[in-house]
Amino acid sequence: MDLESRITAHATPRPEANPAEPVEVSVVIPCLNEANSLGICIEKALKSFELSGIKGEVIVADNGSTDSSPEIAQQLGARVVRVSARGYGNALRAGIAAARGRFIIMGDADDSYDFSAVPQFVSKWREGYDVVMGNRFRGGIEPHAMPWSHKYIGNPGLTAVMNLFFETGIGDCLCGLRGFTREIHDRIDVRTSGMEWGPEFVIKAAKSGARMTEIPITLWPDKRGRAPHLRTFSDGWRNLRFMLLFAPNWLFLLPGAVLVALGLAIVFWLFPGPRHLTPHIVLDIHTMIFGVIFTLLGVQIICIGFFAKVFSYAERFDRNPVSLKRMLGRVKLEHGLLLGAFLALVGFVGDALVFAQWAASDFGPLNEVRAVLFWSLWFFLGVQLIFSSFFLSMLGISRDTYIGDYELKRHD
Repeated sequence: MDLESRITAHATPRPEANPAEPVEVSVVIPCLNEANSLGICIEKALKSFELSGIKGEVIVADNGSTDSSPEIAQQLGARVVRVSARGYGNALRAGIAAARGRFIIMGDADDSYDFSAVPQFVSKWREGYDVVMGNRFRGGIEPHAMPWSHKYIGNPGLTAVMNLFFETGIGDCLCGLRGFTREIHDRIDVRTSGMEWGPEFVIKAAKSGARMTEIPITLWPDKRGRAPHLRTFSDGWRNLRFMLLFAPNWLFLLPGAVLVALGLAIVFWLFPGPRHLTPHIVLDIHTMIFGVIFTLLGVQIICIGFFAKVFSYAERFDRNPVSLKRMLGRVKLEHGLLLGAFLALVGFVGDALVFAQWAASDFGPLNEVRAVLFWSLWFFLGVQLIFSSFFLSMLGISRDTYIGDYELKRHD
């Protein structure tokens, strides 16, 4: 008899919790064909409630199981929520929405996380913490519980990137066993539907000012009896991509600033004339062209970075962009237009003078290519700044944000 059959045959049936009874803690377990291990997780969670005197419930967010997972969950007294939209994040959102507890603990259904640790999470919540994260690296990873690529590269690498970009202070950002208050979950508005749900939650919780802590937990070899849903490279890339998309300072502004600085340095260095590095190596107009390209490309990337910052605020990802508010409070749409118009005018006048000299020579050989590059650069930058200013102002007009004269206002 396999494990599924033993659970079904020998587990003591439990009635679902009475909806009229108050619930202090809800354990939410996303599930997709976890019949081999789901019953073990539910039993551990319910036992932890019983031993610690916690008034709790177990909710299984079933994401389309084709095995007997839902029946096992119901037999053991868990409440089953059917979730038609596929995805880890979708399952969690539905399960959390159905939860009645003030404190919610989520964990996987493969028994790699020990739900006997529920009282430890609840204890930290009662101390006043809004978010309690499990930390597998502090608690221990049992042999064969995690692939070496996840243990030594993926999880530490993504955690380091998250702390660098968002300063969360969390040592295991991808740990699937975590607890949080209903209030903090509703406030931060997690939106992703897949595996990105985990890092999005941590980032938004940290940005919202939630009190966060970690407790050591042990990661055990799973008992799913099938191939894992997690896909190492694709899910790892999705998590990294998500962090990059919502870290515009690192993805856009810093690389853009480096390109602008490098490009302008090349342009101004070569504007007076060719530079002889050695008797045989001379940098001239062709290198200056690259300087112009680097500058234009860098400014374009910086503009996109500002678009991304306003978008992330408008979409409630970044709920407290203090520096953005201060900048947009001082810099108006007209400032961008005036600066853009000034640069475009300077560039246009410079090019016009070069054209006049060329016309005076009966349009003979153009010997002022260096000057054309220099003045055209400022003309292009000015035009780019004008249209970027208009777009940035338009982008700020959204369902919960208004940027009239670039003044950011909240309507929560």
